[in-house]
Order: sequence, then C-alpha cells, then structure tokens
Amino acid sequence: MNADSPTISFTADETGAHLGERLDVFIASMLQRSRNHAQALLKQGLVQLQPHPERAQPSYRLHAGDTLAILAEPEPDRTDEPLGESIPLEVVYEDEAFLALNKQPGLVVHPAVGHRSGTLVNALIHHRGENLATRGGRERVGLVHRLDKDTSGVMLIAKTDEVHEKLAHAFAERDVRKFYRALAWGGFRQGSGQCLGAIGRHRIHRQKMMVLKSGGRASHTDYRVLKQGALGAEVECQLHTGRTHQIRVHLSHLGHPIWGDLIYGKHHALADGFEPARQMLHAVRLEIHHPLTGKLLKLEAPLPEDYLVSRKRLVG
Repeated sequence: MNADSPTISFTADETGAHLGERLDVFIASMLQRSRNHAQALLKQGLVQLQPHPERAQPSYRLHAGDTLAILAEPEPDRTDEPLGESIPLEVVYEDEAFLALNKQPGLVVHPAVGHRSGTLVNALIHHRGENLATRGGRERVGLVHRLDKDTSGVMLIAKTDEVHEKLAHAFAERDVRKFYRALAWGGFRQGSGQCLGAIGRHRIHRQKMMVLKSGGRASHTDYRVLKQGALGAEVECQLHTGRTHQIRVHLSHLGHPIWGDLIYGKHHALADGFEPARQMLHAVRLEIHHPLTGKLLKLEAPLPEDYLVSRKRLVG
C-alpha cells in the first residue's frame, strides 16, 4: 500500500463509540456504502487497523484504542464531464419547465469523490440530453435540491436556467412544503410534536451532524405518528428548514432513530434477524407553486417496495 495515498481516518474516540461492532459494519456505516463494498476494501488491503493490523478482517469487532485508516480507492479513468448512463428513472410529473422524479434508494445524486459514475446526473444526461438547466454546472445539471443516497422520493429537475433560478428561490425562501415518511424505532408518547434543535457538525464524529446546545443552524421538523407498533412507528415529517440529515438527526435526538440508519441509530433487528438495508426514509410529497404558471402542485412519490416490506414487519 502506498503510504502517500489520501486516506480517510478514524480516531480511537470515533471507533470508541462503536465498541463491539463488526469492522465491516463500521466501515459501511461511516462511508455510507454497502457491507460488500466494505468487505472488498478489507480484502484488497485498503484498511489499516492499529494497533493490530493483522486483525483487519470483516468479522473483527472493534476494541478500545483501535484506529483506522482507509486508503482512498483509485479514481477510474474519466472525462472532465460526467457521461450519460442508462440508469432507470421514475418520472412522476413532467412539463416544459421541469420534471419530478421518484429517486430510488441507493442512488447517489451527483458525481463526487468515490462516485464518479452511476449517479442520478449520469441518468439525467442519458435520458434528457441537453434539455436540462446548466446553471449548477455539468456535474449538477438540472439539480435544484438533493436527497441522501439511501433516501428515496420526490426530487425536482429543472429544464432551463430560468426555471432553476425560480425553483431554487422557492426552496431558499421556504415556499416549498416538504413531507417525508419514516419508520422510526420505539414508542412515541405523543401522537404529534416538533423538534426545534439547532443542527451543526458533530464535535467528535465529523462525518455526522447533531443537535447542539449552542451554535448550529436553526432547524424545525414537525412529526405526526401515522401508526404505532409494538417496536416502532410510521411517522410523517414536515420539514420547515433543510439542514443536512435533518430528519435523521431530529428523530434520533428525540430517541426514535430511523430504522436502518446506522449513522444516527444502531442495529435494530427483529427477533428473526430482519433489518432494513438502508434508513427507511422517503420524501413522499412536495407542494410548490409552478415556477411559470403559479399553479399549486402537489407532487407525490409512491412508497418503494423495501419501505412497504419494512413497514409491514415493523408496524403491521
């Protein structure tokens, strides 16, 4: 291994919050990638574990004092601009101004380090060619906002720079109503409520966000319990602000982490071992005035199959 290669490092304090967790699970959750990807990194010798490097195996469980260095994977050969790729898109609304998609879980929105291809932008270039706004640059062509890789649901894609500007302004001015469905762990004491905790970067785990006692950015999430089960509940959340990981952070702060979210929760398997492969969070509805006509649109994205299966298992 090349010691001069760029690395992603985790200190003893960072691993210490996950004592007893499998090494492949820790790597997957920290990188927000699959366990298969984490196991491939280990197999290729791209993970340096200290003070016992010989123990860098998928089944190794973290001990106090462990540190990790993950050597960055070499970037594939690429052009300066993303290329079109035949990735399926589910369009829920389209006209001459913009389209609304139901983004599938597991799809990264735009190219970045570690994800130079296989993104939503690559799919958009393939399916819509040059008929997209370029205001955000080629690597963010058409994008007005974003969703996390493992969050599914409604996303808006602008076709012209004029429409992009109007839509971006609506999001910035909070003229958009955003509703999500989530499967959250535990029993809610109230049928509805809110979280107003300011959100900022975690002081130790820099890959995470958290509710801060001082500082941070004002954040507001309303929630409503749709159905409470013995182990968890389905809730509808309305975002009044748009902070990074906001719903995931707020529900975890309330003591009800989203099922399958290993960044802000932990493993919550059912008695038979069933557990979702991702956080069960879906952007179900977005209400916005049309950027050209002013007509109020209510754009909805059907719940994906993995969410429906998980909901049945958790709340019936």
